[in-house]
Amino acid sequence: MKETGSTWSNWAGNVTVRPVRTVAPATTEELAEAVARAAADGLKAKAVGSGHSFTAAAATDGLLIRPDRLTGVRAIDRAAGAVTVAAGTTLRELNRTLSAHGLSLTNMGDIMEQTVSGAVSTGTHGTGRASAALAAQVTGVELVTADGSVLTCSEREHPEVFTAARLGLGALGVISAITFAVEPEFLLTAREEPMPYTHVTSEFDQLAAENEHFEFYWFPHTDGCTTKRNNRSAGPAAPPGRVRAWLDDELLSNGVFHAVCALGRAVPATVPPVARLTSRALSARTYTDIPYKVFTSPRRVRFLEMEYALPREAAMAALHELRAMIERKRLRVGFPVEVRTAPADDIPLSTASGRDTAYIAVHMYRGTPHRAYFTAAEQIMTAHGGRPHWGKLHSRDAAYLAGVYPRFAEFTAVRDRLDPHRVFGNDYLRRVLGA
Repeated sequence: MKETGSTWSNWAGNVTVRPVRTVAPATTEELAEAVARAAADGLKAKAVGSGHSFTAAAATDGLLIRPDRLTGVRAIDRAAGAVTVAAGTTLRELNRTLSAHGLSLTNMGDIMEQTVSGAVSTGTHGTGRASAALAAQVTGVELVTADGSVLTCSEREHPEVFTAARLGLGALGVISAITFAVEPEFLLTAREEPMPYTHVTSEFDQLAAENEHFEFYWFPHTDGCTTKRNNRSAGPAAPPGRVRAWLDDELLSNGVFHAVCALGRAVPATVPPVARLTSRALSARTYTDIPYKVFTSPRRVRFLEMEYALPREAAMAALHELRAMIERKRLRVGFPVEVRTAPADDIPLSTASGRDTAYIAVHMYRGTPHRAYFTAAEQIMTAHGGRPHWGKLHSRDAAYLAGVYPRFAEFTAVRDRLDPHRVFGNDYLRRVLGA
């Protein structure tokens, strides 16, 4: 097993840790040995993914477990519609492997750099009328617990652990492998087009109901939104042309947008007029491709993010309040606000647990003051019973979270049984789950 001592930082650069030990196990057995040794030495143990969480969920000053060598697809069962993959495998590697076998996840988020275990454990989701969160597509979890033992969990085997571990925040153990439900690969037609704010917000319920996957971005200081509707298609495949894809996804969404954000950080007064130009820069387009190429996009402009899951019926009221607050406080917000949906699921700590959900995400370019905006946005979201995304910035604690998650105590009871000495604890988990 590879062992080093070095610092680790997340993607956004707002979390840095200096653990006593860093290991990169290549097998479940090596992982179990590392956890047992850490517990014996009195060290906390935490696994990191690719660092795309904005919180300190994976921070530790004890044993840091890196995912680099615990990778690869272990098994594909076409008849059962299942794939088992090692925890450190990135979504990019998983999607490419599935596609090579004519298979696909049903839904996913909008980036592929995350590890499967990190994405599942923090509640990564896409947008969907009937499907959204990655955790809801998990049918099996291999979990290394605090004493170094290995639990294989599913609806039939250790079901109470499986129910909680599908979205476990790293609090129950270290995931070594995940089994996902998959289906034969299909095509999606993406329809992206600008739409006025008043139109998209007044027709939000209808747009979400009429499309398998609907989302929109509102550009603060403007009346402009960009909408995206993804629906299954009989084909044929018609991906965007190479030049158009480069123009929209690389030049405008990354290159020019990075320059715009840097300008706004240096000269805040430029944000509103530039936002009005930016909101009109992306024109309508329609294309058809395999799922992961439609769901995901390159994201190279670094930022900080807060996202709240709201009861579906409260979403537009909260968005209107957010818009009014930005203007009232004369904030300068250069990043669009993202709105997505998810159906209710049965996972205790899922942000969509037990209720149809809409997500509102706010962002700020890295290095731009964000606290006033995020604090005011959070006050709006919590007034509507919002649940913060576990991997994105928020200030909520266990007292608040126990009130918005009806099955919160069910999760903490499993944690108390599996990790009574808090081998997998850290300051973030102490705040959000309690001591």
